[in-house]
Amino acid sequence: MPVRRLLTAALGSLALTLGLLGAGTATATPAAADPCGFYETGSDAYYNHCTSDGSHVVIKVEVALAPDYERCVAPGRTWLGSAGKIQGAYYVGRTC
Repeated sequence: MPVRRLLTAALGSLALTLGLLGAGTATATPAAADPCGFYETGSDAYYNHCTSDGSHVVIKVEVALAPDYERCVAPGRTWLGSAGKIQGAYYVGRTC
């Protein structure tokens, strides 16, 4: 009986350790979810303006089957529209 308890405790410790390691890697992935610049999710298009100075910048948004346009974006993530309609976006080199 003591061998069974020892084995159960060892397996429980191993499972807990692996669970904690998995939780540590799960917290590291959200940073990669919002890359700087233009990116798409399964259904939406975004522009993430990464800055530490609080600047607002002008981006050019490329739209499918419609005229492209410029937009002023603040620091952080900005929703541009449906991923099916937005083809890309890029910084044009000036602030707003």
